[in-house]
Amino acid sequence: MEVKTHIAIVSVPVYSHLRSILEFSKRLVHLHHDIHVTCINPTFGSPCNNTKALFDSLPLTLNQMFLPPVNLEDLPHDTHPAIQVQVTISRSLPLIYDALKALHATSSLVAIISDGLITQVLPFGKELNVLSYSYFPSTAMLLSLCLYSSMLDKAISCEYRDLVEPIEIPGCIPIHGTDLPDPLQNRSGAAYKQFLEGNERFYLADGILVNNFLEMEEGIIRALQEEQEKGRIPCVYAVGPFVQEEQCREGSSNDIKYLRWLDKQPCNSVLYVSFGSGGTLSHEQIKELAWGLELSGQKFLWVLRPPNKFGIIADIGARNEDPFEFLPDGFVKRTEGHGLVVPYWASQVEILGHGAIGGFLSHCGWNSTLEGVVHGIPLIAWPLFAEQKMNAVLLSDDLKVALRVRVSENGIVEREEISRIIRKLMVGEEGKEIIQRMKVLKDAAVDAIKNEGSSTVTLTQLALKWKSLSLECCC
Repeated sequence: MEVKTHIAIVSVPVYSHLRSILEFSKRLVHLHHDIHVTCINPTFGSPCNNTKALFDSLPLTLNQMFLPPVNLEDLPHDTHPAIQVQVTISRSLPLIYDALKALHATSSLVAIISDGLITQVLPFGKELNVLSYSYFPSTAMLLSLCLYSSMLDKAISCEYRDLVEPIEIPGCIPIHGTDLPDPLQNRSGAAYKQFLEGNERFYLADGILVNNFLEMEEGIIRALQEEQEKGRIPCVYAVGPFVQEEQCREGSSNDIKYLRWLDKQPCNSVLYVSFGSGGTLSHEQIKELAWGLELSGQKFLWVLRPPNKFGIIADIGARNEDPFEFLPDGFVKRTEGHGLVVPYWASQVEILGHGAIGGFLSHCGWNSTLEGVVHGIPLIAWPLFAEQKMNAVLLSDDLKVALRVRVSENGIVEREEISRIIRKLMVGEEGKEIIQRMKVLKDAAVDAIKNEGSSTVTLTQLALKWKSLSLECCC
């Protein structure tokens, strides 16, 4: 009789994180048909259409378990989306534990893999006597910071943003304090305390799975592996890149319009502009970006959302305003045929895979970054929040596959700077060098997930470990 190895995946209600961990789950069951996966999903409110599409795209071998929605009515109406997520995670923990306990009682559950934002799940593995892993949907560079953060906290007394010298993180390129993630920009804030507490829980993991491949962050991953060999940190496994391959869309007439428009453009001539699944700009910044695109003289495809006071939208399916109202007067008419603005959402996978795309102006979210790498598209780094500035440092200063925008003293990227950097990437000599480096990185990404690639071999070794535990349980 065939023994099914059962793995539980615990997600978080953040679209970008959910996408990443589901792609990992799909890859796992694709490579190992005898592994059974159940995805446990905390929720608040009704999922948007894009989230529904993610789950609709899952193979039948991936079971889904949606926990009862958490009631957030006691929170203020204008609560930041990040706080809503944290409260949802906290209030869902008893439900998650009960779900895991039930799975363990009825199947040969051998491992729990929880998203890196929900490290509170890691102790559950010890209580249920199963292995417990963290799925880290970002860079090894950020992971190194997380594992090193308590030491930094003790070694540095001032605010990180006030440091004159760059910070040394094991295995990483030196990084300025202002480029550290948002929670580290105010050490007296609650977010900073939560960041440190969450990082300490990583040490409870039997391993940490990173959504990247060895060849992209080899120095950092090797440094982490040296630390693990000394018994100082958990095992670190580079198992990516996991990117969305097939279409998961809401569906609209815009889909056909922008793809047909791209079909008419010369090869590598169009700059794709997008700030991810939820990133937004201020009204002033939208106008500056529009003027910069126009001044550059380069072709562009821009996915535009209206401004939001948080700089991020919680529901990527919400369409309450007309984003075209925030563009400069006459912009659409003046750039007609030369550029195209798509409201709210577009299929990034299809766009980046189109031969007309020659550059990608990105917020440096990790999903978007990996999609750019997998398709070999040179980048303009325009980070907005979270760990995106760290990603920009990795891409522009370390790997040198991106140009980073300069922000003025008033916090705005001005039109002249936007025009300059677009032309530099799309038609400048430095842009040509970036294209060559990105091609090498693309080839390495493709190789990493081949049958004998570094990431596939690493994931297979983990899977074999889990399967052997299932056999032991059945004996």
